[in-house]
Amino acid sequence: MNPAWSSALALGLAAVAAGFFWHWAAAAVLLALGVAFHTAQLAAFLRWLRQPSVDTLPAGSGIWEEALAALHHHLKGRNQERARLADALERFRAAGRALPDGVVILDREYRMEWCNPTAERHFGIDARRDLGQPVTNFVRHPDFVSYLAQADFREPVSLHSPRSDAVLQLRLIEFGEERKLLNSRDITAQERLETMRRDFVANVSHELKTPVTVLSGFVETLGDESIEISGAQRKRYLALMGEQARRMQRLIEDLLTLSALESSTAPEDEQAIEVQPFVDKLAEEARALSGNRHKVGVRVAGNCRLAGSAKELHSAFSNLVSNAVRYTPEGGAVTLFWRLEGARGVFGVEDTGIGVEPRHIPRLTERFYRVDQGRSRDTGGTGLGLAIVKHVLTRHQASLEVESEPGKGSVFRAVFPAQRVTPLDPAKAAA
Repeated sequence: MNPAWSSALALGLAAVAAGFFWHWAAAAVLLALGVAFHTAQLAAFLRWLRQPSVDTLPAGSGIWEEALAALHHHLKGRNQERARLADALERFRAAGRALPDGVVILDREYRMEWCNPTAERHFGIDARRDLGQPVTNFVRHPDFVSYLAQADFREPVSLHSPRSDAVLQLRLIEFGEERKLLNSRDITAQERLETMRRDFVANVSHELKTPVTVLSGFVETLGDESIEISGAQRKRYLALMGEQARRMQRLIEDLLTLSALESSTAPEDEQAIEVQPFVDKLAEEARALSGNRHKVGVRVAGNCRLAGSAKELHSAFSNLVSNAVRYTPEGGAVTLFWRLEGARGVFGVEDTGIGVEPRHIPRLTERFYRVDQGRSRDTGGTGLGLAIVKHVLTRHQASLEVESEPGKGSVFRAVFPAQRVTPLDPAKAAA
């Protein structure tokens, strides 16, 4: 080959080799730069993963910016959902804490997972301390243990609270994945009301039994033509029948009065009642009831107007007056008084009668409660008078106070709040 051509070929090959070298060198540099970039982005992402937070997520660039933006959007949505769930859970817990019933959430093994404050009071437990404890550890009543063993939760079970005198109604409700909810309700008031209703029916039946029996007996006697009855006997029988009929009438009237008082919460016919003539009228009725067998006095200090129902207050006050007359021996004294104690008004009846032992005083306003069964019936009482007094005073935001000592007499006071009392004396009003 011509040396010139050989030299030219060598130079050409050298030029091609040099071109290839610089191309691969440039590619290598670019690859190294790409690796360094992605390594830096990955390092930043790994640092973020040690303490991940939406606010500190790296911005990135290039494809990393797109990926990290998608991750940021996902994390933000997840945090918002988590916040909504936390808010819903807190509302649920707040609602559970506000429930008047006790709520205990149990797992499949009847271990406590959560309870509200009402349940803590009912069972004497602590939501944190007793977490995971079996329910039978804090409700040990045999009836409840049997209730769990039977696994028939369609009806509730009632038992006395282990921490108080309350009566609890417990019901187990299944929900979720083998979880159960123990609901506890304080039914003490309902139980007491039911007992009162039973006692009321029994007492009414007992009160009506005697007069009905007497009336039936005399009717049968008077209707039997084979029995010879003189005019005097017939007159005596009719008098006794009339007495028993009046007794039934008084009882029915008192029952109707109580029913009317309980049917509304406030008197409908309120007016301003001048106290002095009102008390004087009660005193006249007391003298008529006494038949001059007692000394009946009146003391009114600070004449006022009393806001209330004249009909209801007359019923209440006359019950206090008639009790004083009936339970004060002949020759004793009964005094009706009105006075101001600060801004409050006080109507009272004081007597020198037989008195009441202190242990009876808290129960005097119970229906049909009698200190002395025989004496109360002999004097014509129905056992409902002081119950009527209590209801009337409650409707007038007033209270009944009783002081009594056996053998020395009693004082019954009806204390009215200041907003129901208007002094007629301007000086008193200014004071």
